Amino acid sequence: MSEYKTLLQQKAELDARIAEAMKTEKAGAVAEVRALIQQYELSEQDVFPASRSKTKGSVGEPKFRDPETGATWTGRGKPPNWIVDKDREQFLIAPAA
Repeated sequence: MSEYKTLLQQKAELDARIAEAMKTEKAGAVAEVRALIQQYELSEQDVFPASRSKTKGSVGEPKFRDPETGATWTGRGKPPNWIVDKDREQFLIAPAA
């Protein structure tokens, strides 16, 4: 059992040494990066460009409106219950002129 405790103590000492080494090296790296940024006059956008998020395809303009609720439908996909089995002409939205 004493070997186990000894190993745990050695591990704790190593963890502390690792943390100290990381702190020292990180400080050096930050100083180097700052010097490079100043030397080359880099901006935040140069170093961290805005990520390009995938834009979802356009849903489209609504073509039909339920006069009772104001709900709209583009005419794509599954039709909503308020227009199923009905004449769609009565729900058409007049185009804006």
